[in-house]
This record gives sequence, structure tokens and C-alpha cells, in this order.
Amino acid sequence: MKTIFFCLLMTISLCGFSQITERNLLQNNWSTSDIEKYLISKEEFKPYPKTPEEWAKALPSKTILEVIKQGEAALEYEFMPISGSIMMEYKRSGDRSVHQEISFGKRENLMHLVLAESMEGKGRFSEAIFNGIWSICEESYWGVPAHISHTGLPDIDHPYVDLFQAETAGVLALADYLCGPEMDKINPLIRKRIYSETNSRIFMPMIQDSENYGYMSKTKPVNNWNPWIMSNWLLSTLLLEPEEAPRHEMVYRAMAGLDSYLNSLGDDGGCDEGPSYWFAAGGSVFDCLELLDKSTSGKVNIYQEQLIQNMSNYIYKTHIDESYFVNFADADPTLAPDGLLLYRLGGAIDSEPLATFGQWAFQQFGMKSTHGFMRMRTMENLLTIKNIPDEKAELQPVRKVWFEDIQVLVARNNHGLFMATHGGHNAESHNHNDIGDFIIYQDGQPMIIDAGRGNYTARTFSSERYTLWFTRSDHHNVPLINSEVQENGRSFEATEVEVVENAKETALQLNMRKAYPESSGIKSWKRKISISQQEPSVSLKDVYNLSKTESLQQVFMTICAIKSQAPGELVLISANGEKLRLKFDPKMWSMNIEEPSSEGMEYSAFKTRWDGEVVKRIIFENKKLKAKGDYTFLFQKVN
Repeated sequence: MKTIFFCLLMTISLCGFSQITERNLLQNNWSTSDIEKYLISKEEFKPYPKTPEEWAKALPSKTILEVIKQGEAALEYEFMPISGSIMMEYKRSGDRSVHQEISFGKRENLMHLVLAESMEGKGRFSEAIFNGIWSICEESYWGVPAHISHTGLPDIDHPYVDLFQAETAGVLALADYLCGPEMDKINPLIRKRIYSETNSRIFMPMIQDSENYGYMSKTKPVNNWNPWIMSNWLLSTLLLEPEEAPRHEMVYRAMAGLDSYLNSLGDDGGCDEGPSYWFAAGGSVFDCLELLDKSTSGKVNIYQEQLIQNMSNYIYKTHIDESYFVNFADADPTLAPDGLLLYRLGGAIDSEPLATFGQWAFQQFGMKSTHGFMRMRTMENLLTIKNIPDEKAELQPVRKVWFEDIQVLVARNNHGLFMATHGGHNAESHNHNDIGDFIIYQDGQPMIIDAGRGNYTARTFSSERYTLWFTRSDHHNVPLINSEVQENGRSFEATEVEVVENAKETALQLNMRKAYPESSGIKSWKRKISISQQEPSVSLKDVYNLSKTESLQQVFMTICAIKSQAPGELVLISANGEKLRLKFDPKMWSMNIEEPSSEGMEYSAFKTRWDGEVVKRIIFENKKLKAKGDYTFLFQKVN
């Protein structure tokens, strides 16, 4: 059981420890007997088209041709075995990419082949599908070594259900559903193998051992692992399990599991992992709800619950401009949002702004067809293409949002300035030590940034996490006080948090004292980040009280070119020429500029993270630090 224990620790270490709210929206509304009554039998459950004729009615012919073309390309793919050395690479070097490139590639190419064969129906993809299924079934572990890093190799007597074990079950379930009769023509034992492997690797562990998995906790908050795994457990159960009694049991257990995630959310529905993780978190909740709705003919449905409404609308409320989203913690600054998912979700919860946002996103970014994870979402997306309107969607940017539970403020003014900032605590899921951090965009361009995350390696999710510069507070837009950075842990938090909103400004006020260790000498550190509703400006004001006065630096992160103007002025210039003036007191501050490393396994992502722009760190050094004082930095749009 050592493998499970290590993964439990690893998963929980990146989850916040805020209050659990025992809503139990699914368990309190439906019982096991309800599921026995309402669940459509396996034989009658036909959620997706199977034949070329059915696909032709459901999809545009252009889409079918694109999918078949992807399948043709996948015919050239070789389903390689995964050696013991490849499995051990993560434990030996910390590199995840070697194994993942092979493992993820096998599943993605199998999905291309399966969809192409289902839509064409000529049998020319069948042998490749057969070989792909066999190759995956022959693997000792369907997950990734990063999730069993304590041993390096899987303990086959105690299979651990991680994200990609569950994902693989979903892929094989769809292969069986869409191409099962074709596989029977080659050898009927292949379908028997699919069920046998899924049963031993997913179904039995989830029934017998799930209480050992951190993502199934009833007493501590869980993160995106939960709904992501629950959605694949539901899909594989609904499509593969031949016996109705265990099918009912597993569906209800997955519902109870999903309640653990919903109970972990604050009433605001905010995702503390950020928008890019929302598609694995809130988006996967919707995958679950769609499967439950469809498999019970609408009898199990919680779309109108306020929590589901708030969780769903979070994503468009954190949008900045084009592909930019608010990116605190490990979230990425840019993403191509899944417009088909969002359009469908907007319709399900009767949210016109979300549906419009989804329509806009589909028009802007299109569909990645059968690429990526969450394959039940791929199926539903394909079936949504014909239903999404053609007329151009017009976005109405959100002026101001306050997510009270995760303490994130998003605001913009009529001068093209956008600001986001937050309080919270330093034990959030995928946490960075960044209480009081903020970002500024001007006319859709990043000016003051949260640098984001680097590459995931062994150190990213270990005791060494906060040795990586992108997780540390001294590489966020917060102060370095008496050489001390913020520390991680639930006790390191913002206090006295308040939102100010009036005709003059929208602002967040907070006390950052508890974000830093006692050795920092902070008695009080009150910060106010404000966006003016009258002027094209954002201001930062800190008022502090210290017991010692060794040093003070204020850091700002940017990808802009930096030019000195008159004393006390810098101009930040974006790649497309937007200019933001940064004003400060030159008698109080000296200044230095550094470029954090983009070399090494954890940092190479920063070579491309911001369209190739170099991340820079502006460091203001206080010249004459006093025990009590205040200071202001003013950011003004340059027309």
C-alpha cells in the first residue's frame, strides 16, 4: 500500500484546507434506489452515434472528413511498448516527458483511429485499433510514473487510480462502444480484455480502496483530480459494466465522490487553481453532470443549483481579452477556451453570458477535434457543432467581480485598463506564495504580470516546490521584507480583507502581516490595490509598521520593454506598443532589473510561456527604511 500512501500525500499537499460545506447536492437529492430506478440499462444506453449513417446526421460533412483525415495520419503511428527504464525515468531524473509522450500519444492516436472507423465504417482502421487496444492493455500501469514516484514502478497487486488510469478507462470504453463489433471480427477476446483490465485497474480499486485516495476525501478539500476522475469512472462504468447491480453501485459512488469536490468549493464557485485548471475542475463537473443527466433521462439534474451556476460562470468572469485569463497560482496566462463546452454549459444552466462566451470562443479558437483529454467531452463537442449559432458573438466584458471565498477581485475601467488581485492563503491548490499579488493589462496586453508556472517535474510537487523561483513571493508583485519571503501553509493568509467600490475606484484592501513569518518583523502591512474609474490608472499603496528595519524591496514582474524617463518614472512598453507609465518616489527607491532563469528542466517553459517575450523582474530597493511608513506606486496609461 506504499504507492497509494505516497500519492495520497502528494495529492493532498496541493489542496487547500478551507472549510468543507456538506451540501451533498447529489446524495441528498437521490438515493441508491433512485439510481436503480432511473439509470438506463447498458444495452439501452446509446449516448453517441455509432455508425456512418448516424454520424452523417449528427455532424457536418466537413467535420467528418477532418476526423477521418486525423485517423489516416494515425495509421502511421507505432504503438510502442513502455519499458521499465522509461517507467523509471521520472524517479531517476525527475523528467515526466519521456513516459508521457509515449503514453499520451498512444491514447490520442487510438481515439483518432476509433472515431475515424466509426464515421467511415469500411474497416480500414480496424487492425490499427486492435493493435492500439492490445498495446495499452499490455501496459503494467495506465497512469504516469509521477503519481507513483515513491516506487518508480507500479505495484500491480495494489493498482492506484490516478488521472490517467481513469482517462485510459474512458478511452477504452469508447473504443469498445464505437468499434466493438469490428473488434469481434478480429478476435472477440479483445473486448473481454478491455473489460477485464478496466475492472481490475479501475472498478475494483474504486470500490475497495477509494477511501485511501486523497481526491475522495470527505473531510478535506479536494482539487481537480476528483471531478476529472469521476467523469471517466462514470463513462467507463456506463459503457462497459455488463451487470446492472455493480453499474448502479459505481454510478452512485461516483456521485458521492463528486459531492466531495462540490463540498470543497466556496459558495462563490471560484476555482483557486485558476481558469486553465477550471477546464479540468469545473469543466469536468459538467462532464459528470452531462453523463448523469443523459443516463437517467434527465432525472438526475442539478444545473439550477446556485453553486453550479456560480462555478460555471467563473470562467467567463476571469477572462481578460482574447486568449488571456487571470492566472494566479499554477494557471497559465493564455488558453484557447473550449467554446463548444462553454456554449453547451451556458445552455444547461440558462446563462446567456456564458453561452455567448462559448459561442465567441468557438468562433475565435475553433475545436481541436479529437485531441486532448476528457474524451466524453470530445464526443459531446462533436455533437454540438451543428447546434451552435453562426452569427458573430458580441462579448460584454465583465466590469467587476469579487469572488469572496477565494478572495479574488477582477475589475476594469473605461480607459482600457484591467486589474486582478487577490488575498487568500498560501495553502491553495497548486499554490504560489503570492498573497497581495496583482496583474495589470492595458487594452488587452500584459503589462504587470504573474509569471505563471514552469515545467512540472519531480521538484514541482515535492518539499522543494518553494525553491523554484516561479512559486516564491519574491518573484511576484509583492514586497520582500527584511529579506523575508512569504511562507507556505494555511496559517499564512490575508486578513482584514475588504473590497472598496464607488464612483471613484474599485479596490482591494488587505493586511499581509500573516503572509510572512514572524522573523520578518512585521507588525502590520496594509495594502490597497486600486483601479481608478475616473482616470486611466492603477495604484498600489502600502502602509506598514515594522519592529526592525533591515531592508525592503518591492518587486514587479513584466514582459514589457522598460525605459527610464524622468527621475521617478519608468515606461513599460508591450510587444505591440502599448505604454504604461510607472511613477515612484526617486528619493525613496533605487531600482534594478533582473531576468529570472529560463534554463533547466523546470524553467524552459518560460522560453515560450509569453509568446517568447522575456520575463523581467523590476526590483525597487528602499533607500532609508523607517519603522513606520507608507509608499505608493502609480501605473498610468500613456496615450
